[in-house]
Amino acid sequence: MCVTANSCVSTSETTGELETDSFTPMEEEKEKGITREEKENGEKNYKQENIQTLETEKENFVQGHTQLVENGTEMRMETGQIEKEAEVEAGVNMEFYPSDPGFQTSFKRGSDLFGYVGIDAVLEQMQRKTMKAGFEFNIMVVGQSGLGKSTLVNTLFKSKVSRKSCTSNFEEKISKTVRLHAVSHVIEEKGVKMKLTVIDTPGFGDQINNENCWEPIVKYVNEQYEKYLREELNINRKRRIPDSRVHCCVYFLPATGHRLRPIDVEFMKRLGKMVSIVPVIAKADTLTVEERQEFKERIREDLTANGICVYPQREYDEDPEERALNDRIRKSIPFAVVGTDKEHQVNGNKVLGRKTKWGIIEVENVAHCEFANLRDLLIRSHLQDLKDVTHNILYETYRVQRLNESNMNFSELVLSTWPLGNGTDKCETESQL
Repeated sequence: MCVTANSCVSTSETTGELETDSFTPMEEEKEKGITREEKENGEKNYKQENIQTLETEKENFVQGHTQLVENGTEMRMETGQIEKEAEVEAGVNMEFYPSDPGFQTSFKRGSDLFGYVGIDAVLEQMQRKTMKAGFEFNIMVVGQSGLGKSTLVNTLFKSKVSRKSCTSNFEEKISKTVRLHAVSHVIEEKGVKMKLTVIDTPGFGDQINNENCWEPIVKYVNEQYEKYLREELNINRKRRIPDSRVHCCVYFLPATGHRLRPIDVEFMKRLGKMVSIVPVIAKADTLTVEERQEFKERIREDLTANGICVYPQREYDEDPEERALNDRIRKSIPFAVVGTDKEHQVNGNKVLGRKTKWGIIEVENVAHCEFANLRDLLIRSHLQDLKDVTHNILYETYRVQRLNESNMNFSELVLSTWPLGNGTDKCETESQL
């Protein structure tokens, strides 16, 4: 008797007749179970083969994308991006969820992608275009004469960019009134060009009667906002509007060791809503470390008591990381700085410093003064943020105010020229309107 998967056949040699045995119910169930088991085993093997194929393709894709060369530079991709693209290459659908319900999306498989696209080159395009156009930065220094404003600006940018350095045969004279002098330079470093404008304010706080000595400064700041606003409202605007707005105001406090003077409080109250103010303690080497720390604490108390906002403001923090950085900066304000443009030899190295009888005060040494922290704030970490705050917040506040005033003036003009009817009083017409 021979048994197969399909049927059982019995042969009889004696009679020569073929007889077919009929299955019993037990045998039928056993036969169906064998067939189902083989089918499940076949499907399981097919799935395992597909999974192995997908894993093999994924590994090959990852290995092929770990080394990408563009313009002679190796382009290293992050592991998350590699795995995501590997899934696309292996045939896994990438789903997108647009915010617009009417927006239609198509699903692309790995077979539709032909390799590196080059979307990351957008950053290089922006960098190349920005470097070609250059940057603009306008900084104003305010303080009494003799506090080292010009020296500090020259030390910040390691160039002679102050008003004194640019004028031949300069003689320091006490101005009877506050006069503003703006000097512009183009500074280039490693292919990056920046047009730096330094606005000096000689005569501020030098008189016996300093009443309203901040008015010329307020007028100058408003004039730069007005100039920029007019350029924006022109029908045929320039492709790039020249930016002469004040991005930062460094206010110099004398190292008295006491508290803020009334002129300091009044100035920062009026200018704090118009420009970003960074207060500094000038010539901090005249104070001891303990006196310096006590003086800074008194200044911070006065700023809080008078409601004076200095940069960086807490309401402008965008994320926790930026808030943590700005909190460290706020704890150091006002910066105790020392400025100089002379180099000295210290342990065989040239350093910027001031030479005294008891040693050399290194300007860029954090243990001696906080000049390095001020430079990092103004140039290395927050220069673009200063420009963004000026444009998006301070200038927008001025722009809204001016446009509201223009609308009110226009409404008054319309009411004054409105045609009156016969025997109708002007006041009644205005009330009806």
